[in-house]
Amino acid sequence: MNRRSLIAAAVVLIVAVALLASTLFTVDQRKQAIVLRFGRPVRVINALGENNPGLKVKAPWENVVFFDKQNQGLDADTAEIIAADQERLSVDAFLRYRITEPVVYYTSLGDDATAHDRLDRLISATLREVLGSANHTDIISGRRAQLMQQATDEVAAQAKAERLGIQVIDLRIKHADLPEANAEAVYQRMKTERQQMAAQIRAVGEQKKLEIMAEADKEATITIATADGDAARIRGDGDAQRAELFAKSFGRDPSFAAFYRAMQAYDTALGQGDTTFVLSPDSAFLRYLKTGPGR
Repeated sequence: MNRRSLIAAAVVLIVAVALLASTLFTVDQRKQAIVLRFGRPVRVINALGENNPGLKVKAPWENVVFFDKQNQGLDADTAEIIAADQERLSVDAFLRYRITEPVVYYTSLGDDATAHDRLDRLISATLREVLGSANHTDIISGRRAQLMQQATDEVAAQAKAERLGIQVIDLRIKHADLPEANAEAVYQRMKTERQQMAAQIRAVGEQKKLEIMAEADKEATITIATADGDAARIRGDGDAQRAELFAKSFGRDPSFAAFYRAMQAYDTALGQGDTTFVLSPDSAFLRYLKTGPGR
């Protein structure tokens, strides 16, 4: 074989390889492929519900684009929501969906990057509409599941109306927090509320304390007054009995009675030991000091 024959054979081989490379392609079982002829879809290979992956053939002037057959996830950009009670929330959500109509998906959105941008805007608008009608406590915990089901249904309905070629599976909130700018104000408000509550509890406690002290003082006053009354009555009874005994004693022995009264007078006047009297020696006050009780 001469040199020209070898060159011709090499050229033919190269052309054959290039032709095969431009006409053969492989479809993964996890992908679905759209064959484009001059930019227009002509057929779908291994579409959802089908199972025909493997080596495929196309015309050299045809192109192939691939899309995932499995469920896909989209982390939406953080959206700032104003709840019905005027609280601002930063909401992070994610969407689960699958491409059910690859041709519609391709003609409406073109590629995954464009699809993600379109879906992100759709999610943001839906969250503002649905969550904006609820209080922030419902969004954070109270009615989150109900609200997210409503948001999922609305995103699905909007995707169908706009013919995006997808099936929306689920829309969920990863977390909903107060924006950092508002968090400090909310914490300060909570602190103020707790301080007011504490002040109110202290005021109620102080009032209870005053009421208890007043009741105790009242009971103490009543008890003391009752005791004083009883003491006065007992003293009165004792004085009466003493007077009665004195009267009986004095009646039996007048001289002893006079002596006893004189002794009481001496005790009252001289009992302290620091009293000075200037009296006549024959003063009646000194009678028993001179004569004794018998005279």
